[in-house]
This record gives sequence, C-alpha cells and structure tokens, in this order.
Amino acid sequence: MVGSGALLRQCPLLLPQNREGTAYEGFVTAQGRDFHIRILLPMDFQLKNARIECSWHLKKILHGYRHILKQRLHSCPDLVSFMVELKTILEIALKNTQDLHISRPPEYYSCLVRDLEILGWNKVAYVDTGFTTIKLKAEDSCGRHHLVTLKLNAKYPTEPPDCLVDFPVQFAISWMPQNSLIDIYNQFLAALESLKEFWDAMDEIDGKTWVLEPENPTRSAMTRRIAIGNNVSVNIEVDPRHPNMLPECYFLGADHVVNPLRIKLNNNMHLWDPEISLLQNLKDLLEIDFPPHAVLEKSDFAKDCGICYAYRLDGTTPDQVCDDPRCGQPFHQACLYEWLQGLPSSRQSFNVIFGECPYCNKVRKSNENE
Repeated sequence: MVGSGALLRQCPLLLPQNREGTAYEGFVTAQGRDFHIRILLPMDFQLKNARIECSWHLKKILHGYRHILKQRLHSCPDLVSFMVELKTILEIALKNTQDLHISRPPEYYSCLVRDLEILGWNKVAYVDTGFTTIKLKAEDSCGRHHLVTLKLNAKYPTEPPDCLVDFPVQFAISWMPQNSLIDIYNQFLAALESLKEFWDAMDEIDGKTWVLEPENPTRSAMTRRIAIGNNVSVNIEVDPRHPNMLPECYFLGADHVVNPLRIKLNNNMHLWDPEISLLQNLKDLLEIDFPPHAVLEKSDFAKDCGICYAYRLDGTTPDQVCDDPRCGQPFHQACLYEWLQGLPSSRQSFNVIFGECPYCNKVRKSNENE
C-alpha cells in the first residue's frame, strides 16, 4: 500500500477511497489552484497500469503533456513519486498556459527565427502558430530517431525553454542568457550518445526475443518481460546509466520451472561479462536460448487467464501459474486472489491466501499485493 504519510504531505487533499489503497480521489494543488483528480491502481500497485481520471479543465491544461505523463507512470517507483512529478508538470503547464496570453515583443520572434535559421530548419519537426512550442528531431549514431519538445516562455532567451524528451533519465540542460537553440540541440545529441549502450541493449532484446510487456516500449522504458517458454518469463529492469551490468531479474511461472532458473542465475553471477551484450550474458547465466521470432508466434506464450478468459485485464497480463506440471494454467493475480477468496475451503495468513487451483485442485497461494 502507498505510504499514506508521504502522500498526505505531498497532496493533503488526495484521500484513499478504500482499505486496499487502490483508489484515491481529491485534489492536486498547483499555483494556489485545486484540480479534481481520481487515481485507480491495479491490485499489484503497478503504476504503469494505473488509470487517471480528472476534470475537463485539468485534462485541457495537461493535453500537451500526455506523453511525458505516460513516461512518468512507467518510470516512477510509487504513487508519491508520481504525484511529485505530476505537480511539477502541472506547474510547467500552467506557466506555459499563462505565457500564451502574454504578448511577446518583436525581439522574441526575431531572436527565435534567427536561432532556428542558425540551427537549420531541417532539424525542426514542428512549430506551432504562436512560436511557443517547437519540436526538434535528431538521429543518434545508430540511426535511431528522437524528438525533443521545447516549450518557450515569453522571456526567451533570458529564460530557458522547458524540454520534454523520451528518455529513461532526466534531461537537464545547462543554460545562460546568451545561449540559443543550437546549445540545447548539442546537449540533446550528447545525451543521446550517453544512452547509446542502453538503447543498443534494449533494441537487441526487442529484436531477438519475444517481449511480452510492454507491447510497444517507449525509449524511456527500462523494463522488459521476456518469454522463456510456455507460461514462463523473466522480467528485467535495466539501469540506463549502467546497461552492461546485471539487471534486476524477476521470474514468472510455476515454481518447478522458475526455481532452477533462479538457482542458475545465483550460481552463475560470477560469469557476467560487461564486455559482451546484456542478452548474451542472460543466456549464459541462465544456460538457455530465448525463443526467437522466426520459430514461434507471440500467441505461443501469451496465454489467456483461466478465470476471466482474457489476456489483458486493466492493463495487466497473466503472471501467476499453477505449480502442478500437468496443469500450468496461467491467471491474472487479481483474478486468482478473488477466486481463492471466494472458496469456502480457502485459508488466509496475513496477505497470503491458500486454496485450490480451479483447474486441477492443487493447493496454491496468492499474495494480495504481489
């Protein structure tokens, strides 16, 4: 459950609506104004699958920031961190909304047009009619395409633009009043190169394995759930600053399948070689070959939940598997927990519930907040 004290300090008007801590409703405050918001978390508290509902006014203010908010949902470790990010983005959005109504001197436009001409119009992907939002495009050394969105206020170039990027790390620019767009662009290129090894590692995984989640990863996504076999997968979280180091690994599947994989990982950790690719290291440590695209279809791994008969439920996929080798039926964690709760014969210890699998009657357990 979310740390209620920390959340109360950040957003005193946002209150929990249920005992489980999966629903919050109230107001988020920025620049002395309160905006109505409702946040619904899945049972596993994964922010990437959260649903955010807000007033039409707040939705209008944040319209141009949907992409960055989606990034933050994927990268923030908990609700408190996300609310801090949301308030920061809301402050920027409100400031830029106010700036739209501030008349800008002729020097603003002449300076901006001059900067764009020096930079080169071939690097400009978009400019709005008011010359307040500019998108610049770039290729990194591997030919990957990237965008940086600049939100300029009326005091440009005395004050720097706000920069929005699809990065797994913060992009903080260095700015002096005498700087121009070309300085931002050069810092953007340098940041792209600093993330080259991270994106190389993720692109190899995306191209040579079956990635179950996320389905369409953004450049900021640091996690991949990789299929190993039928109802067996590994979730990895890669450090973008140190992509050649051993990532966090979490196995999903029946115990009799994933336990040997955990043992191999622990026993072979000393074999990790930062000089070879992350994917090859994973293969060597786990002593496996990941199923390739050429041989199997994604449907061979993406099995529907045995309770709700769907693959996706509120953004989540089946991540619980019956431990009986003859069964191996996958379930959504929320479906399994609800099923076991409804059994007269089930028993609960703290937040762990024990009961029979709906397919083979083998006793299994489910954590409320796994």
